[in-house]
Amino acid sequence: MNFDIKTINFIDSAQQKLSKQFEEIDEISMANQMKVLQAFRDNNVGQRHFSQTNGYGYDDIGRDTLCRLFAQIFGCESAIVSPLIVSGTHALSLSLYGILRPGDEMLAITGSPYDTLKEVICGQGNGSLKDFGINYNEIQLKDGKINTDILSDNITDKTKLVFIGRSRGYEWRDALSIDDISFAIKQIRNVKENVCIMVDNCYGEFLDKIEPTEVGADIIAGSLIKNPGGGIAPTGGYICGKKEYIDLIANRLTAPSIGMEVGSYSYGYKDYYQGLFMAPHVVANALKGSMLMGQVFHDLGFDTMPKPGAKCNDIIRSIKFETKEQLIDFCRAVQEVSPIDSNVVPFPWDMPGYEHQVIMAAGTFVAGASIELSADSPIKEPYIAYLQGGLTYEHVKIATMHCMERIIK
Repeated sequence: MNFDIKTINFIDSAQQKLSKQFEEIDEISMANQMKVLQAFRDNNVGQRHFSQTNGYGYDDIGRDTLCRLFAQIFGCESAIVSPLIVSGTHALSLSLYGILRPGDEMLAITGSPYDTLKEVICGQGNGSLKDFGINYNEIQLKDGKINTDILSDNITDKTKLVFIGRSRGYEWRDALSIDDISFAIKQIRNVKENVCIMVDNCYGEFLDKIEPTEVGADIIAGSLIKNPGGGIAPTGGYICGKKEYIDLIANRLTAPSIGMEVGSYSYGYKDYYQGLFMAPHVVANALKGSMLMGQVFHDLGFDTMPKPGAKCNDIIRSIKFETKEQLIDFCRAVQEVSPIDSNVVPFPWDMPGYEHQVIMAAGTFVAGASIELSADSPIKEPYIAYLQGGLTYEHVKIATMHCMERIIK
């Protein structure tokens, strides 16, 4: 790939502006790497934990130890980590169905949940929470932040679970910081101390030195083909939190009589352990790449989110384009510079669970893995590309040069 010298100089100039932020990312990555390494050492992880299992999976040491690692790293009592959880939406759904009962109420305080979760909550005749007599209410964000002023007006005797979405989905705003989440949790506890607080942690793992469970969240959930899988885990999801809730969720994952006592995996667990070990470093690479892409396109005159210089609270970078054609060109440029399927041309399509057609660029080793460099967007105004991931910073830097030249051309 041959880039114009002007492009290279432009990218290098943008990179120099980010030196202080890159140092802060390295500091967080070091703290998280130490935390992860200590958990591996404390749990005496060895080759025996990587072995495949079959049948019922009773006393599966690989599965059980992986769960303990996640619980320790995320600072909570218990965890479910399973290849049988197919996505972040599945992990969140399991949690909601495990905890909530008919007549309970779920309150979302970060506005409408992500598109794929809406049908889980309010779908008609599809086995949704609504079908099971579980009520739902939501509070919209105020200036991009949780509106804590009206919590007392919305948390009732029937409110069993308060839901917080850490990332922003297809929204033009910043993701929530750990400080935002911590403050909201304290305000919720002031209104109703014993309510279950659940955080959708997708795209947010290892961005800070602490996780939502360490500032009072009862349950967090996410996908292993995002941050905590380190680009190596081939599938799966996790749920971490208080043991009383994890036990209920485990009963939903399998059956009330067996919970997490069963569940084999005939391919072995090495990729999950190795992915978790690599995750702090991979997330740091993705963050640096996100900041570079944001700085470059800001300098080119495009509106980006987060703003240059602002702290990233998830790994997603939003870039606003003037036309649908620019948006599609950008996503195709990302695909062209991918290690896998670089010859494939993405087109908008009717993706299950989404209201609008979606274009997805994802030349990834693990299909759909958003810790790997990828870009997607619903085809609607305003035309915003959502870029995420990057296993190596160098790859994202090359992709930034290619996308810049493609858009300028």
